[in-house]
Amino acid sequence: MVVDDEALVRSGFELILSAADDIEVVATATGAEAVDAVRGTGPDVVLLDIRMPDVDGLTVLGRLRALPEPPVVAMLTTFDADEYILTALRSGAAGFLLKDTEPDQLAQLVRTLAAGGVVMSPKASRAVWQSHPGATAADDEEAARVGRLSEREREVLVLIAEGLSNAEIGTRVHLSAGTVKDHVSAILTKLRVGGRVQAALLAQRAGLLDASRRRPESGR
Repeated sequence: MVVDDEALVRSGFELILSAADDIEVVATATGAEAVDAVRGTGPDVVLLDIRMPDVDGLTVLGRLRALPEPPVVAMLTTFDADEYILTALRSGAAGFLLKDTEPDQLAQLVRTLAAGGVVMSPKASRAVWQSHPGATAADDEEAARVGRLSEREREVLVLIAEGLSNAEIGTRVHLSAGTVKDHVSAILTKLRVGGRVQAALLAQRAGLLDASRRRPESGR
């Protein structure tokens, strides 16, 4: 389901996503219509504009998160340093997408969300941290908890931050789904966070993603 105050944006996203054989757009809505539309159609994933004039995206996110069976929600924004994004992520959003995301990437990002992964560009997440007045010493102290993780847990945390689901992580590091689930639970407990997005934010803040990109790959 796509929630945006602009009809052109809603129809554009619907057109792109409906072209994928495995994705059905069950509804589009404005912010004021969003909660009733979710109740009526039961989408698995909601793409939610964070800035709307009728009802803002943070308010809609809070109402959706309060539903008995809330959908996965990713925020839509036009720029990567949106001051409200970090608040949305801490409030339960599963990530965020820029509205200028390439059409051929959009369907895959929705699949990632549906599979339990997070969608958060490392470059954009850095901009979010740097632009947010709360990204100060307290956040650095939170990020320091990453140092308590084992080497394997840090490896799994990086893959969480890259948006992989448990099944995809298992394939990447040759572990069973149950073992990956155990690692994820341990990571969330040690980092004292409530979900994968918050863990991914701490991984970014602690520099794990930058370190993983600098690490040379074997066989190349």
